[in-house]
Amino acid sequence: MSLTFLLSLGIVLTIIFHFLGVYAGAKKIVWIAIILIWVAVISVATSEVKPKAYDEIKQMHGKYSDTDKLIKEAMPEVSVYEMIVIKNSYLKHEPNE
Repeated sequence: MSLTFLLSLGIVLTIIFHFLGVYAGAKKIVWIAIILIWVAVISVATSEVKPKAYDEIKQMHGKYSDTDKLIKEAMPEVSVYEMIVIKNSYLKHEPNE
């Protein structure tokens, strides 16, 4: 999934929750929940992966040029989102073999 798609999905869900809050008469509560959800998702997506993931990156390194490029751009600290992109790039080539 691309970052643009995920952000678009988040914006659409935010709008839907806003109108649900307007309908239920709880706009403040809904907006507090929306803000907390956005903060949590951004925090998780930008946090650094666990050390086990770096071992997985070492195994993927050197097999495919586009995956290597993504690994080089992401290093030295790889975020969860970057790890997902790297893994998707690697898995895109694996079924071909």
